[in-house]
Amino acid sequence: MNFIPQKISDLLLITPDLHADERGVFRRSFCKDEFENNGINFNVMQGNISENFSKHTLRGFHYQAFPSNESKIISCITGSLHNIVVDLRKESVTYKKWTALEINSIERQSIYVPAGCANAFLTLENKTIVHYYMNDSYNPNTYKGIRYNDPVFSFKWPHEPKIISERDLNFSDYIDG
Repeated sequence: MNFIPQKISDLLLITPDLHADERGVFRRSFCKDEFENNGINFNVMQGNISENFSKHTLRGFHYQAFPSNESKIISCITGSLHNIVVDLRKESVTYKKWTALEINSIERQSIYVPAGCANAFLTLENKTIVHYYMNDSYNPNTYKGIRYNDPVFSFKWPHEPKIISERDLNFSDYIDG
C-alpha cells in the first residue's frame, strides 16, 4: 500500500499493491501494520457499505464531534465518486480548508479521512458502492453534519446533486464552535 499525503493535514490517498494472475486481482483493503508504519493508529470498529443506485447521489457531509475520535477509510467498490473532505480541527494548519478527490473501482484507491474532518461524496455513476472502515462506533449524540452547499466553504461539485436525504439537505450553516 502506498500512502500519498493530500492538501489537508493527515488526509491520505491510498493506492494498493495489486497482485494479478489468471484468476483476477488481489489487494489488501486494510493492514494494521502498514497503517502504523505510516503513523496511523487505526482500529477497525465498524465496517459500512453504502449502495447508491443513481448517479449524482450525494451523501454528507458527516462527522462525529468530540469526544468521538472517528476517522475513516473509504473505498469505492463499484462505480466512481467525487469525494470532498473539510478540516474542522481548530488546531490544524488546514482548519476550514477542503479538498476534493475522485476515486473509482478501476483504480482501486482508498481515502483515509482523519478524525475531526467531515466527509461527503457525490456518485458519478449509477450503482456506485462505497465501503467504509470506521475506527469509532456510531454515536447519535456526537453525530454532526454540514450542508453540501454551505456558504462558509464554497464547495465546488462537478454536478448538482439529484438525490440527497432531507437530513443532509437541512443541516444548518456551519458555525465555529
